[in-house]
Amino acid sequence: MNILYINHYAGSPEMGMEFRPYYLSKEWIKMGHRVDIIAADYSHMRIHNPAPQKDFAQEVIDGIHYHWIHTGAYQGNGIARLKTMLWFVAKLYASAKMLADTLQPDVIITSSTYPLDTYAGQRIKKYRPSAKLIHEIHDMWPAVLTEVNGMSKYHPFVLLMQVAENSFCKHADKVVSLLPGAKDYLIAHGMREDKFLAVTNGVNVEDWLHTEKLNEYTKQILAELKKQNQFIICFFGSITNYYALPELIAAVQKLDNENISVVIVGEGNYKENLIKLASKKNRDKFLFLPKIPKKQVPELLKQVDALYVGGVKNSVFKYGISMNKLFDSMMSGKPIIYAVDAPNNYIEEYKCGISVEAGNVEELIAGLDEIYRLPLSVREKLGENGYKAATSCFTYSILARRFICFMR
Repeated sequence: MNILYINHYAGSPEMGMEFRPYYLSKEWIKMGHRVDIIAADYSHMRIHNPAPQKDFAQEVIDGIHYHWIHTGAYQGNGIARLKTMLWFVAKLYASAKMLADTLQPDVIITSSTYPLDTYAGQRIKKYRPSAKLIHEIHDMWPAVLTEVNGMSKYHPFVLLMQVAENSFCKHADKVVSLLPGAKDYLIAHGMREDKFLAVTNGVNVEDWLHTEKLNEYTKQILAELKKQNQFIICFFGSITNYYALPELIAAVQKLDNENISVVIVGEGNYKENLIKLASKKNRDKFLFLPKIPKKQVPELLKQVDALYVGGVKNSVFKYGISMNKLFDSMMSGKPIIYAVDAPNNYIEEYKCGISVEAGNVEELIAGLDEIYRLPLSVREKLGENGYKAATSCFTYSILARRFICFMR
């Protein structure tokens, strides 16, 4: 099949996030399909952005045909970012016939986090009626805008997103969601029950077979902690207020165990706030290390004793979660301290760590103490359970096959 994958923020291992379109596409190419990804030339999530000379300039990356649309750069989540969304969708919409004629897609996937790209997908399908139109949901827009960001449901931007969400529920042939609990919500907004399939994020096994050596600075820090017989709890990834890191710091400070250290690896707009929180008590128990390349993450996780995966308590998690760091944590073979309230709790389902109530510092203290006191053999068993679940249920080869079968 010819698969047209529309994702405003699509990246690659070299460019940086987001990775899901790349990993799924690589698997589909292995199956014999052709994949064209249409993405914007700028994304705040990428490390490196392309510089196309014109709209729809093509670049082939690992067999995937990327087509870049110039939308311009932006900072933050204000008007400038909204303009790039509108530019992206408008240019796609205006070029719908050209794309249908030249790419001849059998499947059109609209997957840009925000739902506006459904209009471009529907327009392309008009000129290619035989194609299946699939909308892929990453975040629950506009629910996340109202329930997390506190915007009024009557805000013009929220209303715009709501109309678009209703449109893909009605007009898409299929809906794929990273969030397993979204089905009933989408049915209430016009989706037929048989249109829905949950396909979570996952792990790319090749990343774990072909790793990079951990940089010397990080390696030396961890080695020194080991010399001091420290039990290392690690968080890795973007440092935002989304991942319940203040609770982790508060719990470690209250537990006051001289043998536990927390290593936080990454960058983000919340890092300075965390450093201030950590400095209030037991500052030497917290180490903040720079972001590392994705290919070094497996080597990082080998050096620690347990991993922390947390999330702020909010109503949007009732639709489920699909954090990349969760699947990487499972793949690492290390036990996980999990503080997220969501219906899909893989830590409990696959017995690969200790699950505590999100936002409950006292429960987190008990969880940290428990995982520290567990015999090494028990911790290794928890880690082994996570690894088995990751490799048997959540590899991108498995997820891509589920997705492709749903397309037909």
